[in-house]
Amino acid sequence: MSERNETSFEHRLIMRQLELKDYKEVKNIMDMVYSNIDGAWTRKEFSNLLKKFPEGQICIEDNGEVVAAALSLVIDYNEYGDKHTYDQIIDKGSFKTHDPEGDTLYGIDVFVHPEYRNLRLGRRLYDARKEICEKLNLRGIIAGGRIPGYKNYADKLTPAKYIEMVRNKELSDPVLSFQLSNDFHVRRILKGYLPDDRDSRAYATLLEWVNVYYEEKEKLIGGKKTVVRIGIVQWQMRAVKSLDDMMQQIEFFVDTVSSYKSDMVVFPEFFNAPLMALTNEESPSEAIRSMAEYTEEIRERMVQLALSYNINIIAGSMPEYYDNKLYNVSYLCRRDGTYDAQYKLHVTPDESHYWGMRGGHKLKIFDTDIGKIGILICYDVEFPELARMLSDMDMKILFVPYWTDTKNAYLRVRRCAQARAIENECYVAITGSVGNLPKVENMDIQYSQSAVFSPSDFAFPHDAVVAEATPNTEMTLIADLDLDLLKDLNTAGSVRNLRDRRKDLYSLSWVMRKEE
Repeated sequence: MSERNETSFEHRLIMRQLELKDYKEVKNIMDMVYSNIDGAWTRKEFSNLLKKFPEGQICIEDNGEVVAAALSLVIDYNEYGDKHTYDQIIDKGSFKTHDPEGDTLYGIDVFVHPEYRNLRLGRRLYDARKEICEKLNLRGIIAGGRIPGYKNYADKLTPAKYIEMVRNKELSDPVLSFQLSNDFHVRRILKGYLPDDRDSRAYATLLEWVNVYYEEKEKLIGGKKTVVRIGIVQWQMRAVKSLDDMMQQIEFFVDTVSSYKSDMVVFPEFFNAPLMALTNEESPSEAIRSMAEYTEEIRERMVQLALSYNINIIAGSMPEYYDNKLYNVSYLCRRDGTYDAQYKLHVTPDESHYWGMRGGHKLKIFDTDIGKIGILICYDVEFPELARMLSDMDMKILFVPYWTDTKNAYLRVRRCAQARAIENECYVAITGSVGNLPKVENMDIQYSQSAVFSPSDFAFPHDAVVAEATPNTEMTLIADLDLDLLKDLNTAGSVRNLRDRRKDLYSLSWVMRKEE
């Protein structure tokens, strides 16, 4: 085979509504998490909740097994006010307090299997709750929060002082710190909210998240996002001491871009080239083959970063060597734990001469939670047929990781990428590397000015450039892409390149080469 078919995944995360059949797994997690405060709810209580408000009970499953969940009700907050207890809200497990005509989403529980706490699943559940709140046009989310860390300070700090110190990051609480980091604020302190919560000394915080879109109707189209936020990394080539040293740099950018709630982060072609200096190979062809030995581990670790930071990652491109053939491959690491690959189809004369690199044989469209995307590695964007085929498969965003050494090489990529955006009525994001690598032959100098391009019409930026980096400077770009504008362009644009094609005169087809 010329390209491998990757089908085995360590994780496959799916968010969905809870069902009664999930009770056994939910009970198992609750018994572990709440072993010191009465453990899980009964099956009857769980059933009551699902009957009252099924759409508010959500979970995350991994390979078919529930590993985290969030439970909620809709209430009329005026009936309870700021002075209430947990039992009053859940009505002792009957949940008769749920009011479909209420104005507030009340968070009654969030729990994560202890083995999954390093994947930040709680953040995903909180974001899903916010989405429910916005779509139901509720004024906000209220929740009573435990402060289990208070047990270590109860003899020297008042609850108010403890909460203040946690808010100021002078102390850390396993529950409150997480809630504050998810845009909740403390309305007041409750005494006796959970009388059996000994760790919190029966105190709790009354937390609130305000829905700024309250009373505004949200536009929904097929459950897909209409505005997508992407982050692209203009990567500085620098010497590294080890793979761990490089992964620390990668995680820094993933963390930074994800903190802006981006849906996607993109790295450049051959962003891992500094590892070539660690191979101790004098020949460029041997050095890049030795560097390819790192590729599988980097991919696996970037899949973990995608899971942990809840962001899709396009891992630039890396060399891959198998069956005595050298390829250039870009991995899409999805935040649900899966990954896929696009191989570079056209290799440059330089890549062929120095490295003996070969081109792949498949062009893929990728389904993601932000819609359908395409990936073309550097030289491939200079062949308009590829982007047009992806456009015919309903691609909305094209990502182009590149590596160029000189400005004229960069301008070839840039000008072609801009043309692809206009021709195919899509967004195109390109990113490369900057700096130099003195000890790496054939990768010694870099030139880049990363950018995001749009079609050229009145609804888009006047120069069709959504965002643009400073040339030859390490930095990130964050851009919001409105997918609805592409739909409007296709039906009512000044020109309509896709619709106006003369298919009666010409056509484009893929000639599939037999796999070796």
